[in-house]
Amino acid sequence: MWPINGASKAKRIQWGAPQNQISWAYMKMLREGNKTLKVYDVNPYVEVYQFYDNLYGLFNQNCDGAGDVWMWLIIGPQKAMLIDTAFGLGDMKGLVDRITGGMPLIVANTHIGPDHVLGNCRFDTVYCHEYDYEAIRDRCKPGAWDYLFDRDGKNIWLDFDRRDLPVYKDYQLIPVKDGHVFNLGGDYNVELVWTAGHTPGHSMFLDKKSRYLFAGDDVCSDVTGCGPGPSPGRPNGQHANLTTYRDCLKRLIARMDEFDYLFPGHFMVNLENYLLLNLYEALNEIIADPNSYDYKVVQTGGDGTKRERMHKFVKGFGTIAYTANGVYPPKI
Repeated sequence: MWPINGASKAKRIQWGAPQNQISWAYMKMLREGNKTLKVYDVNPYVEVYQFYDNLYGLFNQNCDGAGDVWMWLIIGPQKAMLIDTAFGLGDMKGLVDRITGGMPLIVANTHIGPDHVLGNCRFDTVYCHEYDYEAIRDRCKPGAWDYLFDRDGKNIWLDFDRRDLPVYKDYQLIPVKDGHVFNLGGDYNVELVWTAGHTPGHSMFLDKKSRYLFAGDDVCSDVTGCGPGPSPGRPNGQHANLTTYRDCLKRLIARMDEFDYLFPGHFMVNLENYLLLNLYEALNEIIADPNSYDYKVVQTGGDGTKRERMHKFVKGFGTIAYTANGVYPPKI
């Protein structure tokens, strides 16, 4: 992967799994050439990009060596909405207030990934889908950031000041159901759309006014990992499979006249909505024949755990990754 001369105060020490060249080239061009890029003194770790008049992408390098993370900030008529909180590196609340001028704020998570929820404790209240509630509550807790450092206390993946991570404080996590609507003032509504697969409660957020769909990790130009299968001890694992994701995606495709662009949680963003059709096609091929994968690898996660994953190419995009027990719902 080619070096990227980013504006963030944090600097990469090493990566986990390599990213594909298309995603990497996109991010290099964006981070080195986008004219809207700003870094605020209140939080020098986050690169802020203005994609549209009322939409900001808050880019945070991933602290654990996985793919770098997007948080999305929507400015509504009366309230703002922040989708995902990354690792909470730096003063996230101060940064959001600086951008919005201190507007009332709604915060929501797409799913349980540490790179999406460990900043929750920077805020007083966060919303999530009910199926990921317990796992998020269990993940964002004292000591959650310890795995980012070796036995000597040195940073493993990303060079930053450890004192700039959150000091955990309790916050209110509110579970909601599929279809929950967040009102940002007047007729400006954002709907939570349940799209399980990557995790049991993974959700996208549909900005009905501006016609954007915030896709979390269920769409990714590198690897869309939506077939992990059930995890031992984690609730609602029967939903973490490709069949459930395909069924959720089918319902979403029926609503494609409600949104124009996709904003995932990693890598390439501002993607046209027809991409969902290509994902759907690849999912159907896998479900019809799980051995129709293009290649398989042993994947190492940010926490060092390993698992074998099969990869299927998505037309004009990245791959869908799944495990042997992540294609179909478990038999009861």
